[in-house]
Amino acid sequence: MNNDSNSRLVYSTDTGRIDEPKAIVARPKGDGIVRIQRQTSGRKGKGVCLIAGVDLDDVALDKLAAELKKKCGCGGSVKEGVIEIQGDKRDLLKQLLEAKGMKVKLAGG
Repeated sequence: MNNDSNSRLVYSTDTGRIDEPKAIVARPKGDGIVRIQRQTSGRKGKGVCLIAGVDLDDVALDKLAAELKKKCGCGGSVKEGVIEIQGDKRDLLKQLLEAKGMKVKLAGG
């Protein structure tokens, strides 16, 4: 009764839920400049700041995002190597990132 096309193990009583291994996605290498962009389109008028070009791995990127959210006092997330911070906090984000030794540019309008 073992059907090979449908024999993927999802739970084991020994270890619990078995998750699929996450594929490591190679992001394109940036030019060393971190860009902060404000975006409102597709967000029902709510603005977010997108921070792109940070050359860190996923774990360090999550840590940086958590630190920025805490210092800005707002929410946010990390999606596909881009940090999203809620609200228009571009000037504060620029100061915080420059204090970490990153070259920062404000992009867009």
